[in-house]
Amino acid sequence: MESRLTTPPHFDSPLRIGSVTLPSRFNLAPLAGYTNVALRLSVRELGGLGLATTDLVNARAILEGKSKTMELLATCPGDQPLAVQIFGSNVDDMCAAAQWLQDRGVSLVDINMGCPVRKVVRTGGGSAMLCDPAGTIRLVERVVRSVAIPVTVKMRLGWDDENLTAPYFARAFEEVGVAAITIHGRTREQGFSGKVKLDGIRRVVEAVESIPVIGNGDVRGIADAARMFEETGCHGIAIGRGALANPWIFRQLDSWLRTGKSAARASWGERLAFMERHFDRLVEWRGEHFGCLQFRRVATWYTKALRTGKAIQQRLVMVSSRAMFEQIVEEIRQRGEPADWAERDVLEFHVSVPSGPIAHW
Repeated sequence: MESRLTTPPHFDSPLRIGSVTLPSRFNLAPLAGYTNVALRLSVRELGGLGLATTDLVNARAILEGKSKTMELLATCPGDQPLAVQIFGSNVDDMCAAAQWLQDRGVSLVDINMGCPVRKVVRTGGGSAMLCDPAGTIRLVERVVRSVAIPVTVKMRLGWDDENLTAPYFARAFEEVGVAAITIHGRTREQGFSGKVKLDGIRRVVEAVESIPVIGNGDVRGIADAARMFEETGCHGIAIGRGALANPWIFRQLDSWLRTGKSAARASWGERLAFMERHFDRLVEWRGEHFGCLQFRRVATWYTKALRTGKAIQQRLVMVSSRAMFEQIVEEIRQRGEPADWAERDVLEFHVSVPSGPIAHW
């Protein structure tokens, strides 16, 4: 069974989203607070990444030039192809924000219909759009018509198990010109709990005629990707938490799809070097103080992966300067690779999300 599942599917042509041809079928999914320019550039450097998407941003905040929103939109020429994910329920704001992004060279605009977080849903954005079919379709059509660049939608299967509306929306969105759909295989009620419903993703794939459907949820390695392709018929895969735990996953999966063999796993030294590059880019992006604060959010991932021990972990999650970070890294390097360290064991650790039906991710 495993050998059949890990046989890569064959595709006759590259994955295209409207006018944009992607270098890979494996995309970095947006995760609020994490998929910023520092992480995106660090992951791109490893190879195998198709499309990266920003944190979701409020359309109105873009138009008002909010400083925090502008930080989330930070990018550079090497950060391509890039989609910006916007949310909101006001049609004029969504169209104007899409035009603003187009004028600044963004490759694609992605409309968020999947976020389950209360502060997004209560504005009528995110998963709340699943509850207003007519209004949502009108909004999406207006956004598509307002720009020349491709417009995509990321959504969930539905509000709950009694309202699995994603196939209906996918068909309607294709008719109004949406260039691709990314479908997270859970309902809004699930949040990030339970298992992804691959049969639900398949129904979305079957509902459209020609636009690509990108599957999303619980892909952490080749067996998961093979199962996603085989059981859903999707055209590509978006990876979020799996990429946070293993930034090399795009390179590994792209190699598997092209050659039938995974690219080499990362060594302990490569993981340490990746942490350093990520930290440097966070500081470059936000400055030393805020870059350190941003790094604290991810420090525990690295200490688990590198098996540094609790003492190092407690210091790294409180890092307050570049000098302090460099001193800790030098101590880690001097200690060297733990005797029991193995990359395959590292890949077993998962980046957790808040529990409960309405996760705060």
